Amino acid sequence: MQRECPPTRMIRRSFSGEAEVLKAVADPHRLRILATLVRAKDEVCVCDFTGGLPLNQPTVSHHLRILKDAGLVTCERRGTWGYYRIEADARMKLRNVLNRVLRERTRT
Repeated sequence: MQRECPPTRMIRRSFSGEAEVLKAVADPHRLRILATLVRAKDEVCVCDFTGGLPLNQPTVSHHLRILKDAGLVTCERRGTWGYYRIEADARMKLRNVLNRVLRERTRT
């Protein structure tokens, strides 16, 4: 089969790190958690997420761990409760991920 268009040069870079961050936010419950944390004046107890989401406690903790592993939230343990807040550079981290993946074409 003969090509009718010029070949495109594929990007060789692996975007595995960027994919991990994007996977972390690619869930509606995790987006609700992030939106809540961004708007909160103080840290938010895990019990607030358990009460506010249609999920059981282990599932909420799973979602919070994914966000924490992606570097988007921080957690402070106080006794049996975890208190979460948005990571200070979470917005910048997400912006940088998108900028690396969706970098504008350079003109030559």
